[in-house]
Amino acid sequence: MYRNKKGGIIGVIVTIIILILIVIFSNGEKNSSFFENVASNLVMPIQNGLTYLKNKLSGNNTFFTDINNLKQENEELKQKNSELEQSLRELENIKTQNETLKEYLNLTEKYGEYKTIPGYVINKDISNYSKTIVINIGTDDGVEENMTVIADQGLVGHVVSVTNDTAKVQTIIDTASSVSASMSRTKDSIVCKGTLDETSTLKAMYIPTDVNIVQGDSIETSGLGGIYPKGIHIGTVKQVTNTQNLVDRYALVETAVDFDKLDTVLVITNK
Repeated sequence: MYRNKKGGIIGVIVTIIILILIVIFSNGEKNSSFFENVASNLVMPIQNGLTYLKNKLSGNNTFFTDINNLKQENEELKQKNSELEQSLRELENIKTQNETLKEYLNLTEKYGEYKTIPGYVINKDISNYSKTIVINIGTDDGVEENMTVIADQGLVGHVVSVTNDTAKVQTIIDTASSVSASMSRTKDSIVCKGTLDETSTLKAMYIPTDVNIVQGDSIETSGLGGIYPKGIHIGTVKQVTNTQNLVDRYALVETAVDFDKLDTVLVITNK
């Protein structure tokens, strides 16, 4: 009985709802607008949310696409940079070779009266006591002991030992070196020796007592002694030191060759 009563109540409620809906729909346009507003209020937030989500996902895809493009462009730029660096190194090598050839040309033109062999320095031993260099030419190239070695600026030294493809050169700044020289201005003979203190200074000794040697005088080889040809530039007087005994006075000569930067040389094979 209770179940029948409950079912009757539900039926009445359903009937009332149906009647209300019939009344609402029968009222026409006004009620239609109401339902449209309700539907709009319910649907629009969902639609806006879906649109936002779509735009967000689309934006992320674009972002990741841009990242991939940037990575590719970065790799391409790295490759181009590597190629440019390689080209630059090749140009530097060509420039160095051209400068070396130019130095050789200048040397051969400057010392055209001599028969020479070009070479370059491959090792240096510039210490306090021993100041020697090694060059990349030897007996296979015609180099022999005691041959004179010169650079564009002037005298370097002479060959003291030779192998098939290298030669050891005692420079004029070596403490064991002694060069017979003369002053270009007066033609008086002196002797220039290497010093312990510097790599670009010689000590000019045995200056004649009646000779007026002054700062700036040019010093060159005299041709005496059997090693160095006459007239090769050695350096310039930078200081004169007078002593109580005029015989003991000496001068400091700055070498024309910068031995710290010496790269290219010529070996004179005839005198």
